[in-house]
Amino acid sequence: MTEALQHFYLKQQEPGKSCLLALRKIILEQDVHITETQKYGMPCFCFQKKPFCYLWQDQKTKSPYILMVEGKLLDHPALEQGKRSRMKILRINPDEDLALDVIRDILQSALDLYP
Repeated sequence: MTEALQHFYLKQQEPGKSCLLALRKIILEQDVHITETQKYGMPCFCFQKKPFCYLWQDQKTKSPYILMVEGKLLDHPALEQGKRSRMKILRINPDEDLALDVIRDILQSALDLYP
């Protein structure tokens, strides 16, 4: 992890910090070809050198979410389109247990979009 990424995670407040770090671990464990970088000031996860998701926090609630780059191609009830044309988000409640099956299912569906 780069120093800039480490700083991003460490400056977050709990429980968001622990949640983001757990999500990072889940994403990186999804496939050996996933790499982590930083784009637009947020952690960006790439598959075969192409961004496939980001980690961020809602500005109002400070709740973390996973931003799926090709969200418009993903059909899952937990994903929210909002006003986004291409991307969808998966909101995460940092005060509850992570829905690992849902997270892994969405991540795998996103990875399956990349040849």
